[in-house]
Amino acid sequence: MHLQEPDSCAHAFHTGTEHKTLARLATPRLAVRCSASAPEGSAWEAVGPGWLPVSVALRYLLRVMRWRPAVRLVLLCLICGFCSLLYGFSQRGSGGSESPVPTQPRGVGRTGLGDERLQQRYAPRCQDFSVSFWNPYWMLPAGICGKDCFWEASFRYKVPVKHGTETMHLAVVACGDRLEETITMLKSALLFSTKFLQFHIFAEDQLHYEFKATLNRWAFPEKFKYILYPITFPSENAAEWKKLFKPCASQRLFLPLILTEVDSLLYVDTDILFLRPLDDIWSFLGGFNSTQIAAMAPEHEEPRIGWYNRFARHPYYGKTGINSGVMLMNMTRIRKKHFKNDMTAVRLHWGDLLLPLLKKYKLNITWGDQDLLNIMFSHNPESLFVFPCQWNYRPDHCIYGSNCHEAEGGIFILHGNRGVYHDRKQPAFRAVYDAFRNYRFGDDLFHSLLYPLELELQKTVHTYCGRINELFTKQLTKTVEDLYRRQSNIR
Repeated sequence: MHLQEPDSCAHAFHTGTEHKTLARLATPRLAVRCSASAPEGSAWEAVGPGWLPVSVALRYLLRVMRWRPAVRLVLLCLICGFCSLLYGFSQRGSGGSESPVPTQPRGVGRTGLGDERLQQRYAPRCQDFSVSFWNPYWMLPAGICGKDCFWEASFRYKVPVKHGTETMHLAVVACGDRLEETITMLKSALLFSTKFLQFHIFAEDQLHYEFKATLNRWAFPEKFKYILYPITFPSENAAEWKKLFKPCASQRLFLPLILTEVDSLLYVDTDILFLRPLDDIWSFLGGFNSTQIAAMAPEHEEPRIGWYNRFARHPYYGKTGINSGVMLMNMTRIRKKHFKNDMTAVRLHWGDLLLPLLKKYKLNITWGDQDLLNIMFSHNPESLFVFPCQWNYRPDHCIYGSNCHEAEGGIFILHGNRGVYHDRKQPAFRAVYDAFRNYRFGDDLFHSLLYPLELELQKTVHTYCGRINELFTKQLTKTVEDLYRRQSNIR
């Protein structure tokens, strides 16, 4: 027997079971009509017409879930996911109320602990610690992180390098007669780079005036700025540091301790020439894993002609050692790291390790500061990122035949060590140097740089390096074409 709707409403009003009856109503139409006719003070009035559609919707969902298990599972997953998302946002937002600790020095957009925004966000909850040991993110020692330890640690190191607004820091040390060579290197860096450049020039006092006079004539304030520094060593053993190898060469070892406000830095020798934008080697910073603090190229690719593996009387990195003429550094990590060593079981900071290393090995090192770097990274191999030889191409790669196979696509950075820019032993290297030295800003790069260089390289085919002279212009030609293409797109 079916009840008529008015009788059903009246029965509900005159029994003490209004809520149960409401739940049993079969249709939204009946529920609305009963609500409209509810007497004053009843439970129907307490529920109110505003909640009635919700009650009807819930009843419909319950009915669907009762007969459709798959729908019920999907709805349950959605509800759980939504609640988890809300909880995650609430936990991340709660960190701002905790007491802050000092943040790291401002760097160049990418820091050793992530980019600047992430560092500022997570620094208040993360204490300082060394990354010289491997520790899974979910097992960080107590006291390092706050309540969101896993979340914070997952952002701590693997953060992409920002592009477009980043400042790239380039450091060089110039002493003696290296003024012209340094100016030529800076010119090659400035020619092709796209991001803003900050030059850090460490030079003897008598060279400062010439550096200022030359760099101030380069009217590109939107592309670079420079700072000149005196040559400085620790007061203890200062004279010994200065004469360790070539004049002032060991200054590079102290850059992390001097440039304390710089996060990441590319150090190069004065005899370096960039044949493609500096931005490209700078991007290697984004390839560092959580333990790597610096990047260098091998000293040799061919062990049969390697120096370290045949003659070294001290530890060295890998099979053939590393060359420090092009050294990319995350200096924030360098300053934080505790280095393993062969002098004590205690791990030492960079600044505490240099002098003991010098005292122990000074009678056994031939290449000065480069040997000290080899010793340091031989005990801490996990801290080094090794890039291919075309990023540090030297006469050793072609003097006895081509042994840098990665450079078959072109040389990226040319390193004219052993004075080959200034003698006749390797005319191919000297031809490239002379082309950059003679180029004047504003001249056409094809007619004033590339074409004269190609003509000079044709005169060097009597040498092994000259026979593969196309390697010296292959990448440079592409770089020039890309530069003019970018300029035409801007116009």
